Amino acid sequence: MNVRAQDTLLLSFQEYMEWVRLYHPVSAQAELNLRMGQMEVRQARGGFDPLLYGNLDRKDYKETTYYDKREAGVTIPTWMGVELNGAFEQNTGSYLNPESTVPSGGLLSAGASVNLGQGLILDERRAALRQAQIYQQSTEVERTKLLNELNLNATALYWNWAMAYENRHVLTEGVSLAEFRFNSVKKSFEQGDLAAIDTVEAFSQLLNRQYRLQSAENAYFAAIQELNTYLWDESGSPMLLANTIVPQGLFEDFAQGLDVEELRMAVASHPELKLTDYELASLDVEKRLKGQQIIPTVKLKYNFLAESFSGFEESQFYENNYKWGVSVYTPLLWRKSRGAVGLAKAKIDFKQNSRDLKEIQLRTKLETELNNWSVLNQQLDTFSENVKSLQALLAGEMRRFEIGESSLFLVNAREVSVFDSRLTLSELAAKLKISIAKTRYAAGLGF
Repeated sequence: MNVRAQDTLLLSFQEYMEWVRLYHPVSAQAELNLRMGQMEVRQARGGFDPLLYGNLDRKDYKETTYYDKREAGVTIPTWMGVELNGAFEQNTGSYLNPESTVPSGGLLSAGASVNLGQGLILDERRAALRQAQIYQQSTEVERTKLLNELNLNATALYWNWAMAYENRHVLTEGVSLAEFRFNSVKKSFEQGDLAAIDTVEAFSQLLNRQYRLQSAENAYFAAIQELNTYLWDESGSPMLLANTIVPQGLFEDFAQGLDVEELRMAVASHPELKLTDYELASLDVEKRLKGQQIIPTVKLKYNFLAESFSGFEESQFYENNYKWGVSVYTPLLWRKSRGAVGLAKAKIDFKQNSRDLKEIQLRTKLETELNNWSVLNQQLDTFSENVKSLQALLAGEMRRFEIGESSLFLVNAREVSVFDSRLTLSELAAKLKISIAKTRYAAGLGF
């Protein structure tokens, strides 16, 4: 913060916005969105984690071991849709099923299973990972959207605070002038130069301005309280503005312009449109997965067999030591699968239409904000000249009053017009500052 006067510190707009960006809870929530996206991807990658399993099945009856079957193995899914597996089984028993008979030392198997039909291009495991990756990308855009909203709200509160501070200053000046004039009129009345009715006029004007100042003080207090909700320290604790801290002047840094064409181009990458694009991408993955269900299921399994690990290295391993199988099944009418694909396509068309409408709405909103910003610039210039004219009229009325050609009523009327116009000018200046943030927000921009 910069020193502005002997007893005050200046909190500039840039310092305030940087503080909000770094420490406001919404900023922290925006970062948490990224972590959520990372955890979604990690969870989906868990679908490709190797699976270790073991089975023990034994039956003993009347001192006879009917069977003792033991099996342990590992299954490793891959991104290509091929599932690698390895197993060891050791089976004994008097009544063991012949097909379960293995060498006394056990039997090793290693091989793979692959979908040659449904699931060859895409399966649920790969679809879940792809959708999680899309969600992770969308969390980055969601973070931008949250920060853009934070930027807009924080900007509006700061300039409303600056307007309330300026209004209080203007009305305090008005009360001081009214007090000085009342005391002067009262003294003139006591000396017999003015009528008693003039003191009533001066006192009434003083009371009116004191009332307006009280309202301005209340508005300034409310503006500070709202601003305090956006100020947090490094430890995440809320902060309170001290009475000695004042805002940047409303009429400073009005040289900032807007690149209209750049803003119009930025709408194409608006966070709301990008979020819809990610939704469309996720729906496309769902449609392709449903499309796979129309293809017949053909699953091929093949495993090499050996009594020891060294057996996998011998040439005889390629001869007759193996087991394999193939599963084929398919519905006859495909009504469920075709309905699922049709539904997925309808969802995509619906979302695409919503996106097209949203883009038109966003571009219309931007044009409205650009026009509002342009009009506010013109109004500010126009009203600045009006304030100068009213101040000139007040100065002239004061000179006429001093030489006895005017009345206190006319002076007060001129002065009220000047103060009202200055309040209106402050309001226009604050609106113009906020309009810049609104226009950037409409284009999808923020901090």
